Amino acid sequence: MITTHRWAIMFPHDTFGRVVPPEAGKEPEGGYVVGKSVAQKIIEAHLVKGELKPGAEIAIRIDQTLTQDATGTMAYLQFEAMEIPRVRTELSVSYVDHNTLQAGFENADDHRFLQSVAARFGIVFSRPGNGICHQVHLERFGVPGRTLLGSDSHTPTGGGIGMIAIGAGGLDVAAAMAGYPFHMPAPRIVLVRLKGKLPDWVSAKDVILELLRRLTVKGGLGKIMEYGGDGVKTLSVPERATITNMGAELGATTSIFPSDEITRAFLAAQGRESAWVELKADDDASYDEIIDLDLSALVPLIAQPHSPDNVVEVKQIEGKPVDQVAIGSCTNSSLKDMLMLAALLDGKTVAPNVSLVVSPGSKQVLEMLAATGALTKIVGAGARLLESACGPCIGMGQAPPSGATTLRTFNRNFLGRSGTKDANVYLVSVETAAASAITGVITDPRSLGTPPSIEFPDKMQINDNMIIKPPADGSKVEIIRGPNIKPLPKSQPVGDVLEGKVLLKVEDNITTDHIMPAGAKILPLRSNIPAIAEHVFEVIDPSFAARAKREEGGFVVGGENYGQGSSREHAALAPMYLGVKWVLAKSFARIHKANLVNFGIIPLTFANPEDYEKISSGDKIRAENVRRSLKQNEPLVLKNLTRGIEIRAEYDLSERQREIILDGGLLNHVKKTVT
Repeated sequence: MITTHRWAIMFPHDTFGRVVPPEAGKEPEGGYVVGKSVAQKIIEAHLVKGELKPGAEIAIRIDQTLTQDATGTMAYLQFEAMEIPRVRTELSVSYVDHNTLQAGFENADDHRFLQSVAARFGIVFSRPGNGICHQVHLERFGVPGRTLLGSDSHTPTGGGIGMIAIGAGGLDVAAAMAGYPFHMPAPRIVLVRLKGKLPDWVSAKDVILELLRRLTVKGGLGKIMEYGGDGVKTLSVPERATITNMGAELGATTSIFPSDEITRAFLAAQGRESAWVELKADDDASYDEIIDLDLSALVPLIAQPHSPDNVVEVKQIEGKPVDQVAIGSCTNSSLKDMLMLAALLDGKTVAPNVSLVVSPGSKQVLEMLAATGALTKIVGAGARLLESACGPCIGMGQAPPSGATTLRTFNRNFLGRSGTKDANVYLVSVETAAASAITGVITDPRSLGTPPSIEFPDKMQINDNMIIKPPADGSKVEIIRGPNIKPLPKSQPVGDVLEGKVLLKVEDNITTDHIMPAGAKILPLRSNIPAIAEHVFEVIDPSFAARAKREEGGFVVGGENYGQGSSREHAALAPMYLGVKWVLAKSFARIHKANLVNFGIIPLTFANPEDYEKISSGDKIRAENVRRSLKQNEPLVLKNLTRGIEIRAEYDLSERQREIILDGGLLNHVKKTVT
C-alpha cells in the first residue's frame, strides 16, 4: 500500500450548485491540481459547500434518488412532512423489492401507499416484480457522472457505471428530494489498482472478498474506493457492479469505476447509449492511498459466519455438507450471473440434500433467461425459482433449517439475518454456489474442469411496462394509507440535562440487524414505529424495549464500528421513539452515525477508549449543560452516579450536525431551512 497526498481545486458554483468554469488563463480559487481522480471530478462538479479536505464536512447536490419499500414508506412520510409540493431532483425512483411477501395486508397496503405518493410528488414507481432497486437502476436509470442517493446501503452499485452513488438513511433521501444538499465528511480517495485478468472459475465476487479479507469491515470507513489500472478493462459492468455493491461491507462511503467503452456498450445494450459520457482519472491523478491487486493471482474465496470479512480460500473448507444454496441478491443477480448458473446446471440435478433457490435480479433478467432458454436449464436442474426481489437476502422467506449450512451469493451473513439464528451462512460466488449445489458439499469450482463458455447478448429486451411515470401535475392525487401506517413520531430538541440509565452495553461491530432486525416478521411493521420499536435489540436482549419504556428512555454503550451494515434508519428512529438520548461508543459506522444525528440522538465517543470498561448496563448517568456544550462544541462530562466517577465523552460533529441535534432532528431542521 502506498500513501500519497492531494489537495483540491475549488471552483465557484452558481445558485443551483453547478460548476462555473474559471476564466481562460486564470487559475481557479484554491490553487491548481494537475490530475484528478474520477471521484474527485464528480464530487467537485456537484460541490455546493466545503472543500475536499478529508474529514471536513462537504455538501453535494444530488441528481437522483432511490428508495425501496422497507425504507421508502417512512422516507415519504418524512418528505410529506416537509410540505414540498414536488420532488426537486432530476429523477427520483420508488422501488418495491424488499417486502414483496404478502402474508398479511401490511405490505400490500404500503405498496399502494408508495404508488400513490409517487404519483402525487413526481416520483417514478417501479412496481412489485420489476426487480431489485440496484439492478433495475443500473439497467434503466443510472447515468455516469451523476450523483445518486439511496435509502439502501448497497446504493454504491451505481458506481459500476461511474456514478457517485451513496447509501443513506431515508430522512437524508427525503431531504435530498426536497432540494437539500447531502452532507458528509469529505472522504479519502483510495485507488484500487487492478492488473491482470481473472483466472478460470474466479469471479468479481472473489475480488471484493479479497479486499474484505485484507481490509476488514472497517477498512473503508471514510473512504471512496476507486478502481483503476489495466485490469479494469477486463471486467464487464455487471462484474464491476458486484464489486461496488459489496464495497458497502468495507464501510466505504462508496466505490466507483471509470466510465469507458465497456460502460458505453452496457448502456447501448440497454438502449441508453445517449446517457454515456467518458469518465476517467487523469494520468497524473493522486490518491490518499493505493492498493495493488493482481486479478490473475486470485482464487475462489468464501466468507465464513458471521461476518463478510471472515474470508478464507474455498479449498480450505471444501467438503463440508451443504443444506441450502441461495443465488441472487443485488450483488449477484445480473444476466451474466444467471447465464453462468444455467450453464453450470445444464444437464445436472441439484444434490438430494440441497435446496437451491434462485432470484433473478430484474424482470428484464428473467425475460432474457426465458428467451435464451437458460431458464429451462435452471428449473430443469431442480432449482426453486423465486420472484425478482431481495427475498432471502433480507430474511424475507427461505429461512434455512435449524443449524443448517447455507451458501449464499449475497453480501451479508450477519447472525440471524437469514431468519434462522443458529444457521451458518457463507458468502460465495455464483460459481462456488452452483458447484456446491450440484455436489452437496462446499466445493472449489476449479474441481469441475474447464468452465463453460458464456455468450452474452449485445442487446437486451427492453420492456418498461412495470415502470410507472408520474403525471405532470399530481396535486390532485389522493394518497392512500392503510391502517398499519401510523403518524410520524416527532423528536424533541435535546434537553440541557440528560439523566437516566445505561439500558444496554454491547461489544464491537454491532450491526443494524442487531439493533433493528429485518425478516418477514418485523419488516412489515416499518411504517408503524410503535409496533416495530417493540423489537429493538431483541436479538441481543428481548427485554430492551420494555425496559426502555419503563425507565422512560436512557442510553446505550457500544464498542468499535457501532451500527455497521444496513442503512435502515429505523435502527435510530425506533430507539429515539423509546427515549434513547445518546449512544456512547468507541467508533461509529458512517450511515448509522448520520441517522442518529438525524433523529436527535447524540453519537458520543470515549475520549479515553479504556473508559469503556468503567461503565455497565444499569449504571445511572447524568450530563449537564448539554445544549451549551453542543453550541460551543465542547466535550460532555458524563457523571456515572452509580460508580461515583466521571467519563469524558467527545463527538465529531460539524456545526450543522450540532444544530440538527439542538433542533430535535433533521426533519425539524430542514423545515426551518428549505422553503
